[in-house]
Amino acid sequence: MTENQFPPQQQTPPGSTAQMSPTPDHGEHSYVGHRRLEGMVALITGGDSGIGRAVAIAYAREGADVAITHLPEELEDAAATCAMVEAAGARVLAISADLRDRAECDEVVHATIDQLGRLDVLVNNAGYQMARDPGIENITDERLDRVLKTNLYSVVWLTRAAVPHLRGSRGSIINNTSIQAYQPSQALLDYAATKAALNNLTVNLAAELGPDGVRVNAVAPGPIWTPLQPATQPAEKLEQFGSDTPLGRAGQPAEVAPAFVFLASPAEASYVSGTVLGVTGGKPVF
Repeated sequence: MTENQFPPQQQTPPGSTAQMSPTPDHGEHSYVGHRRLEGMVALITGGDSGIGRAVAIAYAREGADVAITHLPEELEDAAATCAMVEAAGARVLAISADLRDRAECDEVVHATIDQLGRLDVLVNNAGYQMARDPGIENITDERLDRVLKTNLYSVVWLTRAAVPHLRGSRGSIINNTSIQAYQPSQALLDYAATKAALNNLTVNLAAELGPDGVRVNAVAPGPIWTPLQPATQPAEKLEQFGSDTPLGRAGQPAEVAPAFVFLASPAEASYVSGTVLGVTGGKPVF
C-alpha cells in the first residue's frame, strides 16, 4: 500500500475506528501541548472519533477540559477518547446524544455547563454524508433529513443554546466545514450544500457576535481518514482516497487538530473571526 492508498473496506454508518485499516492518527503519540487553552472548557460534537477525537486530545493537552458528544452506537470510540483526554490531566464529559433533535442539542449545552462549570469554545464538528448512491434521484427524504439536521440544523440549535454562555466568557465558535463547499462532488450533493451553508453561517455569526467579543471561525478539511469514509464511501474509491490533492494523499485527523487549537486560542487568534481556514492538502478554499 502506498502512502495515498487504503485497502478496500466498508462499514455501516456511523463507522468504528477499531475496524479501520490503517488506524487513523489522532495525535495520540505526537501532539505536544503548550497550555494555550489553560482553564478553558470546550464542547466538541462528534468528539468520539476522527477529527473530533484529535481535537479533544489536542485541547486536553493544551489545558482545556472537554465535553464530547457521540451517538449511542459510538460508545466504544467515545470511551477511548475519554481515556486519552483524562490521561492528559483534563476533565472529560461524554454525552450520548442524537443532534438531529433540538431538545437534545439544548441539553448537551446545559449538561456541559452543569458538569464542567462553564463554556468557552463550541466546536461544531459532527457531520454525516453518504456517497454510495450518487445522483439527485437517490437522495431520499430520509437521507436528506439526516444530512441537513446533522450538518446544519444542529449547528444552529447548539450555537443558539451556547451563545448566552459564550458572551459571558468572550468565547469562540469553530465550525467544521469542508473542501466540498468549494469543490463539490456530485456524489455528495446534499452534504456539499450543507458545508457551503456553514461557511455563510460562520461569516454571518462573526458579524453578529463580534460586538460581544465572541469569535466565530471555521476549518475546512480536505479528504481526511476518519470512520466516516469507510462507512459512507464505495469501498473501491478508498484505494485512491486523497490522491487528487496537490500533496497526493489523504490527511490524518492529527493534521487538522492544530487549526482548531489556533482558532480557539484567545492569545494567538484574538483578532481572527469570520475566517475559514483550509486544511486541504493544497486544494484552494476561495
